[in-house]
Amino acid sequence: MTFFAPFTIPFIVGGLFMFAVVALKWSLWIVRLPRVDRRLIRHNFFTRETLIAVWEVVRESLLHVRIFRVNPLLGFMHMSLAFGWFLLIVVGWIETTAYLGWQWVPLQGHVFFKYFMPINGIVGDIHLFEHLMDALLLMVLTGVALAWYKRVRSKAMGMRRTTKHVLFDRVALSALWFIFPARLVAESLTAAVHGGGGFLTGSIGHWLQTLLGADVLHSLYEPAWWFYSTALGVFFVAMPFSRYMHIFTEIPLIFLRRWKLHPTAERKSYDRFEVEACSRCGICIDPCQLQADLGMNDTQSVYFLRDRRYNMLSLKVANNCLMCGRCEQQCPVGINLATLRLNSRAKRRNIPHEGRFKYLRGVDHSSGSGRVGYFAGCMTSLTPAVQRSMQHIFSVAGEDVWYADRDGGVCCGRPLMLSGETDAARKMVAYNTDLFRRHEIDVLVTSCPICLKVFRESYRLDGIEVLHHSEYIDRLIASGRIKVQTETRTFAYHDPCELGRGCGIYDEPRRVIGAVGRLLEPRHTRRDALCCGASLANTVIDDGQQQRIAQRMTDELVATNCDTIVTACPLCNKAISRAAGQPTEDIAEIVAKNIIV
Repeated sequence: MTFFAPFTIPFIVGGLFMFAVVALKWSLWIVRLPRVDRRLIRHNFFTRETLIAVWEVVRESLLHVRIFRVNPLLGFMHMSLAFGWFLLIVVGWIETTAYLGWQWVPLQGHVFFKYFMPINGIVGDIHLFEHLMDALLLMVLTGVALAWYKRVRSKAMGMRRTTKHVLFDRVALSALWFIFPARLVAESLTAAVHGGGGFLTGSIGHWLQTLLGADVLHSLYEPAWWFYSTALGVFFVAMPFSRYMHIFTEIPLIFLRRWKLHPTAERKSYDRFEVEACSRCGICIDPCQLQADLGMNDTQSVYFLRDRRYNMLSLKVANNCLMCGRCEQQCPVGINLATLRLNSRAKRRNIPHEGRFKYLRGVDHSSGSGRVGYFAGCMTSLTPAVQRSMQHIFSVAGEDVWYADRDGGVCCGRPLMLSGETDAARKMVAYNTDLFRRHEIDVLVTSCPICLKVFRESYRLDGIEVLHHSEYIDRLIASGRIKVQTETRTFAYHDPCELGRGCGIYDEPRRVIGAVGRLLEPRHTRRDALCCGASLANTVIDDGQQQRIAQRMTDELVATNCDTIVTACPLCNKAISRAAGQPTEDIAEIVAKNIIV
């Protein structure tokens, strides 16, 4: 049988080019993985994690469950395009087999089967396949129509803004938009000329036959198939260099995660897979408070990843981020955006030099003794009311405490990490780790979520439990070691970024507040909580811009008509206090004031 025609050349050439480039990219990325990561791949390949990864690929790469959770309409758009196209390929292969049996058919024979049927004298339509393929084509066309609509009316699709694309994105996007309408026209003309077709292509073909006549139909027949093949070929050539490379990158990324690979701020792991797995869908734009509150439209994660991918990332874009985690929380691909920001900054700013940061040669200023250690943190040291409250709570609970930094000392190292000074941060981590080990503590309590996150993620404190003071206080109340009186005041609680999205601590602070008074929730809360704007991660925005972000967030807390605003972060406490016209306290303060001695 014949399964070649000149019009298939753009499709064949484009497909071969695409697969060659994708294979080359995958090979280079895997070869460049650190040895420890390649060892993890070998160790976990034949495990249950691989099967779980297969299901995750179906769930996220085809069905787009995460996008559905964020925005059902966008989820349907992405699913109809991805899953619909996948089903067209699979069902098309089954259709070819149903007609021809198990004989070998080249790829273009499957893709352009409706064209090759009359050439090869294949008659006797299997109506089930005709109608099923039309239904799947209609499904994909619905997704294309929604994609067109999103570009002109993004707000109607639940997005304030859509992504600004580079040249290869525009070329690939334009080709993709024409692929399936071109297929519809080509298959409808085939139905008009040769008969057959399902409920969609057959009906359109009959209408075209009535409208245009046989001569016009025959003159349009071959050009229609040429246009369809060319659209496919152009898309395939542009795809590896465009946003659509995510189609072939998200799949291995899912497997790498399941095989326990972890990117870090200090060494590259599967960074390239993450960077090119970004589909530039734009879902990360709306949650960004730099865009919503300050009107900045060029520094969001989608543009950071784009610029990093094409080697045009500037330090300004890398640094202009609150790293609050709001975008990462909604990223449908689950890209480690904060980690990529950190190692981008380290690459551009980290300058090893023995004479720099001499203060890292720390002196032990700790005091007290005990198996429980308390690390206030730099920002807590600037809010002495929190430290006094914790000392009172420790005293009433009868806790023997070792104070790591009550009389001074070095910080946790997180600010240096955020600025890209990884070598200096590494020295600080080593010093603090040795300090904690020397004093033989079993539990380390901190009042700073920033310290908490870095202790849990960047330190190796095996055998030492690290707790935020809200968790520790919650345990004290639950065990009866301290008792608090319940008052009539109402409290609006603000979830700090590093405590909530960063460490997943939401319920413990709320239980503590509920033991003291009545808890009220602002509009954005828990995983969706707004950032206070005072993030140490952003070195670009000025004080006035920080205050504008803080004001919007604080307005939501004030709108609850609470008596007191409560937070569990000293940095957030200061930012809210500046913007709010009512009392603002740390969670430790409200407990200390209501503790029954």
